[in-house]
Amino acid sequence: MRRTGARIVWEMLKREEVEVVFGIPGGAILDTYHPLQEYGIRHVLVRHEQCAAHAADGYARASGRVGVAIATSGPGATNLVTGIATAMMDSSPIVCITGQTPTSVIGSDAFQEADITGITLPITKHNYLVTDVRDLADTIHEAFYIARSGRPGPVLIDLPKDVQQAETDFVPPQDEVQLPGYHLVGPGDTEAVRQAADLINCAQRPVVLAGHGVLMSGAMESLRAFAEKTETVVAVTLLGKGGFPASHHLALGMMGMHGQACANQAIQEADLLLAFGMRFDDRVTGKLEHYAPKARKIHVDADAAELNKIVPADVAILGDLDQVLEQLLPLAEASCHPEWLAQIDSWRRESQRRDIVNQAQNGRLVAPYVIKALHEETEGEAIVVTDVGQHQMWTALYYQLDRPHSHITSGGLGTMGFGLPAAIGVQIAQPDREVWAIVGDGGFQMTVQELGTLIQEQLPLRIALANNGYLGMVRQWQEMFYEGRYESTYLVNPDFVRLVEAYGIRAWRVTHPEETRAAIAEARSHPGPAFIEFQIAQEGEDGNVYPMVAPGAALHEMIRRPYPGR
Repeated sequence: MRRTGARIVWEMLKREEVEVVFGIPGGAILDTYHPLQEYGIRHVLVRHEQCAAHAADGYARASGRVGVAIATSGPGATNLVTGIATAMMDSSPIVCITGQTPTSVIGSDAFQEADITGITLPITKHNYLVTDVRDLADTIHEAFYIARSGRPGPVLIDLPKDVQQAETDFVPPQDEVQLPGYHLVGPGDTEAVRQAADLINCAQRPVVLAGHGVLMSGAMESLRAFAEKTETVVAVTLLGKGGFPASHHLALGMMGMHGQACANQAIQEADLLLAFGMRFDDRVTGKLEHYAPKARKIHVDADAAELNKIVPADVAILGDLDQVLEQLLPLAEASCHPEWLAQIDSWRRESQRRDIVNQAQNGRLVAPYVIKALHEETEGEAIVVTDVGQHQMWTALYYQLDRPHSHITSGGLGTMGFGLPAAIGVQIAQPDREVWAIVGDGGFQMTVQELGTLIQEQLPLRIALANNGYLGMVRQWQEMFYEGRYESTYLVNPDFVRLVEAYGIRAWRVTHPEETRAAIAEARSHPGPAFIEFQIAQEGEDGNVYPMVAPGAALHEMIRRPYPGR
């Protein structure tokens, strides 16, 4: 079968079971776009290439499949960079295909030429510049294999225009991919697992730190079985939310800079930490010199580079987390830790007394109240996709999840503008699920043009905008650590309701607590896309995220919300 490079792209995407791609056409990729209609793959036309990468990212996280983004050369390719870096930091499997100038002019500063493989080398799991059409089919097959296997991540394929036009005999690649030096992990080292079990069986105050690796390895049931057998409490990272049910009596909630106080207190008093599929990010640990000073550490990860990188482990296990937990379960003794659980319960009760959700609102609309209402109205069953900032932390704290893969956010890179385009990808991946994009007024305006994509694709996505008139998280830092000097964080915003309505989207504005639930109910009952602007408290105790671990502080030194009346 003779095929052009352009047709080989679609032939291979079909073989990789790709159903949807996100992109924008342009001169250097037009040859690939030309035969698209013959292959039955859905193309979602985004309004900016960065959003193609974010949408592919959201699609991948919600579907468990590889997301695909396509862009032209030069600025089209470079616009993907932030989305690629986001996927790399959060271990999200996406494949990006970019057009490139013809091979004959590469390196001559031709029109819309950019060395995208050089640019993205540090932020991709692997990338390719295809200069021979005969290599294209194998390259695409390899790219998908690398993106989804092991610790997932983004892969880029740069495709010169003449390679798209060239013809060759199309021979489908063999299913098995042979890559020298690329090895996937399986079970952990037997002796290391035994040593870990010995530490577990001696512990009196154990805490599991559950990261994104729990979800990526499908270890949710194994983790629950382990926690229940050993009566070990479980704290989650931001990306680990959903890896352990929030309603479980052993759940501590999120840890770290804006984590639940009881989770941070437990970490600091623990005698054993079990880090499962997490990388000890600085937002998790606080000041390293004072991190979990009383605890031995067991670290299990599929990426050897993460072991002993930041926090030295007493036992480090390289392996697939689900398989390692299966090894640990029979070796771990059934345990009870009543005094430890009683201490944790007292910390929980103390936090509840400080919680703004349980205080009188005095007519002020505060974000925790909004998120709690959204959680109750949806019964915790929606997929929530957040942008980055205060609203992201409030969502992580107050939208409690029992279902995996239902909380999607930009964690490692903290990319403002992620929320809306990622939610579009999520809604396409899960057309029968209720999806809410929870965004702030700052990040929303970075990718607001994707409302056009939302309407063009006729998606039933709901958007909740927390509008406090500031770059809220930056303003909070300025209030707390920069003498209250609000430099370049106040936003002159548009009328968001009218802006959204201009796209043909139904919109509501909420300014008082008593309006909240009715607006959520109306938005949920509306069949098309819906938007609610919540005008929330701007600053001070009602407008800040608590707890907060200050830069350079230890977890136990977190800034707490004052008790009512203080």
